[in-house]
Amino acid sequence: MIGLIGIVIVFGMVFGGYILAGGKMGIILKALPFEMIMIGGAAVGAFVIANDMSGIKHTLADIGKVFKGPKWKRQDYTDLMCLMFELIRVARANPVELEGHIEAPDESAVFAKYPRLLKDKDSISLICDTMRSASMNYDDPHQVEEVLEKRIEATLHHKMHSSHALQTIADGLPALGIVAAVLGVIKTMGSIDQPPEVLGKLIGGALVGTFLGVFLAYGLVGPFSVRVKSVTEEDAHFQQLIREILIANLHRHAPNICIEVGRQNTPSHLRPDFGELEEALKSVKQEAA
Repeated sequence: MIGLIGIVIVFGMVFGGYILAGGKMGIILKALPFEMIMIGGAAVGAFVIANDMSGIKHTLADIGKVFKGPKWKRQDYTDLMCLMFELIRVARANPVELEGHIEAPDESAVFAKYPRLLKDKDSISLICDTMRSASMNYDDPHQVEEVLEKRIEATLHHKMHSSHALQTIADGLPALGIVAAVLGVIKTMGSIDQPPEVLGKLIGGALVGTFLGVFLAYGLVGPFSVRVKSVTEEDAHFQQLIREILIANLHRHAPNICIEVGRQNTPSHLRPDFGELEEALKSVKQEAA
């Protein structure tokens, strides 16, 4: 919703100010379809050239983040800590039982309690792979932390592709606007024998190209890139929380302490209160009893 509000403000302030200053929309509206074909079409073509099909699909899907916001909400972080708490308890009490959960999470009764988390294959894979490695005695906290850090960085780098692609388009749009404007000037020069009122409209139409390129770059595509980056970085805290809990577990801290380490490393606006989390963990214990 906030994204839509921002778009309305951008259009309202720019065109509203133009109209209030005495500007006429007729010239802009007449030139807009043709300028948009040249500038927008060239931008889309450049985007297709610069990306493979996977990157194109990824970017188009991520545009929705501008309007939806971060994927993970406060309740998801609480659910994640409850899931980790239950897995750590199982690992400490019965490592053989843990193997059944981490080898087939889709069939696990523990993971089934958190269907929203189970859909995130990257996070589930991170949990299962690390706990499986620990069961095979690869449990040096410092080595595992380094491996997890590199894995999370690689995942984040891949997910940042959409933001980088959008920013590249935003950087190129002003230049494409100039290209469209130059073509408009060439068209105007071909009608140099026309009266001033005709030439004025032709020149105005040509300048729409420059305006449109700059407007799209700094009013829409650039902010879209920034928002996608911000949302992606915030969602990355989810896997960072998993890392903190897993490393605390390898240090052989008590399960409650492992979860508290994770809670303390959760962003403040998503962090559950200590009492709230304690109640959730008590429910997990009662269900397991």
